[in-house]
Amino acid sequence: MQLITGGTSGIGLASARLFLREGARVAVTGRDTSRFDEVRAELGREAIVLAADVRSIADMQQAGGCVREAFGGLDIFFANAGIAYATPLSSTDEARYDEIMNVNVKGVFFSMQAVSPIQRDNASVVLNTSFIIHVGRPGLSLLSTSKAAVRSLARTWSRELLDRRIRVNALSPGGIDTPLHGRGGGTPEQVQAKKDQLAAQVPLGRIGEADEIAQAVLFLASDESRYMLGTEVVVDGGISQL
Repeated sequence: MQLITGGTSGIGLASARLFLREGARVAVTGRDTSRFDEVRAELGREAIVLAADVRSIADMQQAGGCVREAFGGLDIFFANAGIAYATPLSSTDEARYDEIMNVNVKGVFFSMQAVSPIQRDNASVVLNTSFIIHVGRPGLSLLSTSKAAVRSLARTWSRELLDRRIRVNALSPGGIDTPLHGRGGGTPEQVQAKKDQLAAQVPLGRIGEADEIAQAVLFLASDESRYMLGTEVVVDGGISQL
């Protein structure tokens, strides 16, 4: 039984597909309800698609209730929902600050609060962070800060939930080919240019695919990683390591 926030596109959707193929029952949340019919058609009747905004405590509490009713409890929680925008020091305003922190930090915290009561003992939690917490990238200070906070939560929640043997680990993707690249605006050509620029910095010479990150999520969620707790798996083509 699995719940994925931000599961209607990108890494979340790829993870949902993979877990369904592995025989799991899956629920996903998303904000863009215009995509829900398409997502339901892709994932099939066994999947549950819920409208929920991780910034809303009420939404996440309601999603948790729906999951409890459908599944009885949770074995896997993938806190995947997040946003990424440039935040130059000289020009970033308070609204952009609040948006990034509310989605990437508040959203993760209160999503976990909502599902913690329905998580079974020995459940697995995967928090989606980013490779940028390991490097210095100009203009990305708030994004890096928000993701570093999520990395910290993997440690503190692992200790806090230790008596229930709930494992919390972090996953740090590199640049991945998902719709996230286009959400900052720009023409398709400009978006592709940004992807090409990022790929040129990656030792493997390309950006990653969402399915490659989904495989890492599966590993962290499964018993194959049962001796891993509070740690981080970086899947970034070497960009933060070499």
